[in-house]
Formats: sequence, C-alpha cells, structure tokens
Amino acid sequence: MTARAVRTGDDAEDFDVEEVLALVKEDSGREDNTVPAPHSAPAPQPHAGHQAAPWPEARTVAERAGRSGARRAPVSVALDAALGLTLAAPLTALTDLPSFDTSAMDGWAVAGPGPWDVRDEGVLAGHAEPEALTDGEAVRIATGARIPPDTTAIIRSEHGRCDTQGRLHATREVGHGQDIRPRGQECRTGDQLLPVGTLVTPAVLGLAAAAGYDTVTAIPRPRVEVLVLGDELLTEGLPHDGLIRDALGPMLPSWLRALGAEVIGVRRLGDDAKALRKALTGSDADLVVTTGGTASGPVDHVHPTLERIGAELLVNGVKVRPGHPMLLARTKDGQHLVGLPGNPLAAVSGLLTLAEPLLRTLAARPAPEPLALPLQDAAHGHPYDTRLVPVSLRVDSAVPLHYNGPAMLRGIAAADALAVVPPGGARPGQEVELLDLPWAFAGIEVCFT
Repeated sequence: MTARAVRTGDDAEDFDVEEVLALVKEDSGREDNTVPAPHSAPAPQPHAGHQAAPWPEARTVAERAGRSGARRAPVSVALDAALGLTLAAPLTALTDLPSFDTSAMDGWAVAGPGPWDVRDEGVLAGHAEPEALTDGEAVRIATGARIPPDTTAIIRSEHGRCDTQGRLHATREVGHGQDIRPRGQECRTGDQLLPVGTLVTPAVLGLAAAAGYDTVTAIPRPRVEVLVLGDELLTEGLPHDGLIRDALGPMLPSWLRALGAEVIGVRRLGDDAKALRKALTGSDADLVVTTGGTASGPVDHVHPTLERIGAELLVNGVKVRPGHPMLLARTKDGQHLVGLPGNPLAAVSGLLTLAEPLLRTLAARPAPEPLALPLQDAAHGHPYDTRLVPVSLRVDSAVPLHYNGPAMLRGIAAADALAVVPPGGARPGQEVELLDLPWAFAGIEVCFT
C-alpha cells in the first residue's frame, strides 16, 4: 500500500477503509479484499507536526490522572444504592453466621435412636427457640428453623415415613449432626468477610445483609457532567435541512453509568464559546465530558476555552482511529475534562480510551483482566495508528464487523467488544487485544444506576 492511501494531519480522522482498499487493489492488481502482510513494507511515518500520544500511553496517562484525583472521602451507602461501588472498609461479620443452630432441610428433628414419637406441633423458621427434645422424640421442622436443644440430626422429608401409630422411621441411615447448620459455620463475629477494594456485586450485597449490615463504606461514584456541543444537532424527529440527530446525548449518560459514574447532568450548549466557558468554570463534577469541538475548525471552541481557563492539557490527540482528536485536560484541582470527537464511533473510541481508565481509577475499581482472541477475518489497519474495530465474539475468535466508520454506530450497536488492531492491520488468526463493552458478557460488571 502506498503512502498516498492515507491522509495525514488534522483531517486524518476521516480515514476511509474502503478508499484504502480501493488503492490497495489499484497498487497490487488484486481483485479481492485480502490485506497485505502487516509488516511487509515500511509503514508511512507521520509528518513532523503529528504530536498525538500513542494509544497505550494515552490510557496510562488517563489512569494516572484518576489516581491524582482519587483521594475522595469514603461514604456510607445504603445497600440498595451500593451496587458497583468499591468497598473502602473491610466487610467484617457483625454476627455469627448462622447466628443459631438451624435446619438445612425440611423434615424432622430427632433425638437419639429411632423409631421416634412425633410431636403434634412443628417448628417453623422465624420462631423462638423450641422446647428441647428427649431421646426417642421427633418434631416436624422447616428449613431455616432453630434446632431444638438436644437434637441429634435432621431427617429429610424424603428420607422418613410415619407408620399407622404416628411413629417416625428413617428410610436411610441417620448420621449424628446431619443436615444441621451449626452456629458460626460460615463465620464468627469479627471475621473479615471481604477486603478493602472489593467490587460490590449482587452477591456482596447479599452477604452484607446476611452479616447484619444496613450500609457499607465505599468509594463514591465519580460525578460526571456531559456537555453536548454543536449547532447542527436535533433532539427529536428526522434529520432535515443540514441538521442531524444528536446520537451522543442519549448514548453517553447510560454508557457512563455502566462505567460506574453518576451522571449529574446533560447540557446542550451548541457552538457557543461563552456558554462552554461558563459551564466549565461552574461545574463541580469530577469529570466533564464534551462532545465535538476538539479539532481546529472555526467553531471548535474546546481548545481555546481550556487555554483561557488555565487548564493543563494532559493528552492532546491520540494515535488511534477513529477518535484521533480526543483530549484529556486537568481543569482544576479534583476535576478533569475528556473531550470526545463529535462523530459517534470516534466518541466511543475516546470514551474507552480516556474516560474509562480515568473513571475506573477514580472509583478504585479493579482493572479488567486482559482479554485477547484471534480474529476470524482480516482487520484493516491504519498505517501508523492503532485502530479500534467493533467485533462480535465467538467461542474461540472475534469477527470484525462492517459499518465501522467514525460516524457510524451500526457496527458498535451489534458488537460485543472492540478489537485493538495494531498499525498495519491484522491477519485472520492473529490474536488481538479486546476492549469489552460493559454489558456484553451477560451483564457482568454492569452498574446501571
């Protein structure tokens, strides 16, 4: 592939895979869509003014920025509001579990050898301690009920029968203590159940409740404000007269919540530099996310506004497609801004490149385990930048999806993950890193609030 197959510079965000394929065919004489070997020829180099950060480095900078702002006071959170948070204090048992000897099964509590005379009244869960049993005596008992003193064992309902005189006979051998959950079997008061840093899952909520908690001490959700820029955006109806529907306003809040954030507001500012400056200086969010306006066009106000308010630019462009003109800035102590490109898939790229690691670190959530799979088909790459490609996942491979241009959402809407395609592309069977989507694996790690 020749160097003329790619546009360098500020307009390179419009990199077109189909255009490159056409030029590949022209240069090679091939009539198919096979991709040249990723490293078969020296890749074209960016021009001297290309100062964007490499994709892995940009993510590292975003994590570091999160650590610098992560010293936020833990809060006490009711259990029904704690899902997805990170424990800031150990979960320590407030009681023995179980807190009394309890029946593990429906059946009979018996004392001594059988057969047993059965009491008329049974023992149910939630009642006070029943009368003690004497040898040769049995009582009907429900799962979770308190064991009568001097009980030898529990006989399950299916393992006992009563004769015509009302005496209970075991149909299987009875072992001492069988199907009795003794007090403290799971834990004793003061035992550490879970350490600091544990992600609060539904199971953690259940354990906390069982151990006597009404609240947990956790790292609060990062507070995020979304500022939607652009005069060309409609909030309802069909596109018309050069106006287009705003896709990011409806999409970003839910995505940010899935990444563990609390979205405190979504504001539509248009292309108004004064409104943008006022919104930034007046925001008390931990993270401000803007959409569009990050390039150098006549109404791209993000860079000039950041300069006017004295923000520190940490990432100014990333060597990734789509999404090259994304940025990360520290606007003031305890606050950052992630500037996303206006094209929808490019904005998703920026969200996962910069916002995800920053939010994850602010929330003290553990980093996801690295995930990689071989590609089922070739993935066409940018000559010198990383490329993020929507893929669907199979048992042992990832399938690149079509409709993956910067302005398209059709591919990502059907995707399970984004494949991290190295410069030059990837062949079928080549293993690539995957960025999983927070809802892609049966809801694992999803935190919609």
